[in-house]
Amino acid sequence: MGLFKKIKNMFQGQNNEVDTSLESKEEVLVGDEIESETEVEVEVESLEEETINDASLKEENVKVEKRNEDVKIYEKGLTKSREGFVSRLAGLTHKYNKINEDYFEELEEILIMADIGVNTVMDFMDRLRDRVKHESIEKPEELKEVIVDELFIIYVDDEVLSSKIKYNEDGPTVLLFVGVNGVGKTTTIAKLAHILKDEGKKVLLVGADTFRAGAVCQLNEWAMRLDVSFYGKEEGSDPASVVYDGVTMAVEESYDVVLVDTAGRLQNKVNLMKELEKMNRVITSIVPSGPHETLLVIDATTGQNGISQAKSFQEITDITGIVLTKLDGTAKGGIVLAIKEEVGIPVKYIGLGERKEDLQVFDIEKYIYGLFKDMM
Repeated sequence: MGLFKKIKNMFQGQNNEVDTSLESKEEVLVGDEIESETEVEVEVESLEEETINDASLKEENVKVEKRNEDVKIYEKGLTKSREGFVSRLAGLTHKYNKINEDYFEELEEILIMADIGVNTVMDFMDRLRDRVKHESIEKPEELKEVIVDELFIIYVDDEVLSSKIKYNEDGPTVLLFVGVNGVGKTTTIAKLAHILKDEGKKVLLVGADTFRAGAVCQLNEWAMRLDVSFYGKEEGSDPASVVYDGVTMAVEESYDVVLVDTAGRLQNKVNLMKELEKMNRVITSIVPSGPHETLLVIDATTGQNGISQAKSFQEITDITGIVLTKLDGTAKGGIVLAIKEEVGIPVKYIGLGERKEDLQVFDIEKYIYGLFKDMM
């Protein structure tokens, strides 16, 4: 069985066991009539055990329901990509009765148009041709699962990839957010702040993008709306001094997470690099293990331009993860694969809509399932 079929079976069949177990426990709780004192004691002990088991099963059921809800968010958020890129792949299967060079050329064009990236597609096509030859695959229908599995392998590539945030166990966790203007950086910070607050964490937003008009006020408004704390100074202030005071406040007042908004003026790389270096030094002087993550926010609808931004930021600072926004707004969902292949940085969050729930921790299995579920 291919990788995609395993993923599909996992998501489509994960409810059955929990539901059946709960039903059987309910039947046990009904029981037979109690006929003696000894039977009553035994029944009480049995019921206590069943109650514990029920609590455990219900907790497991809640987890399954949450996972199902996340899968639905992926499915809905990837609709445009599924209807564009994936429907073209499916159409290719119906168009050709036999795999030939024309088939390969058209498949190559579809993948490039999906923003997967030329270099990535060339490597992919070489591997695909090799598998067709060695596995004697002749019909496009037989190749569908192989295509999906190979795209999955592009992202995984024998690496242990983690989309989890590296939290600081001794003091506040400091997260720096970088990215050019207009990619949804401030909104992403707000969504993540809301999620972290819901998890019971004490959150502080720091407005260190002091050069963009209105950036500090915008972040402050979000903080008030979310009922989380904010630290900032007037526009034009030294960003590093804002970060210094903000992180100091976080340590003194025992905040769990600090989310720092920074400037994204890529047109002046030298100044931006000096700014970010200074911020890093300031953070380290207060929290020696920080910053714990530097997350680059990219607008998925910008396609290959987003890849260029990632490469440029990678030249000036240590990017630990990517937040890919507006993925629901593009029919070119292949950018997720291109980022990993061309930049080598894991995608940690993806934006699949406007609601705070639509900012999702990136899960390659949910992504592959959400993208290709109608194809297999």
